[in-house]
Amino acid sequence: MKQSLAAPIVLITLGSAWFLKSTSLLPDTATLLALLLAATGVLLIIVDGLNKSTLVSAPMLVYGGAAVYYYDSASLRMSHVLSLGMVLLGILLLFARSDRIPERSRPLMRRREEPARGND
Repeated sequence: MKQSLAAPIVLITLGSAWFLKSTSLLPDTATLLALLLAATGVLLIIVDGLNKSTLVSAPMLVYGGAAVYYYDSASLRMSHVLSLGMVLLGILLLFARSDRIPERSRPLMRRREEPARGND
């Protein structure tokens, strides 16, 4: 019987992360989180294209990454970070209402269609 590959992959990933963190090769947690949020925002635009959904969510993910980084490194107050984020979100929501911005053309996950049932 074949065993799952999940356990060895999890062990390798956790061991590698622990090694990199203990040798100070891995950036701080806040920096890593900021990079992951920003990269996710950029990847979302690349994968899904520009539409009403990504016009709001992708820049907010990038802003979230920048906010986490600057909050941690520049000691910004949380009220400054949140208020600027609210303004940015409002502006993006206004832009998303434009007719020039297309709707999402396809769902990210397709549901499995059930076969049609006939009356017997």
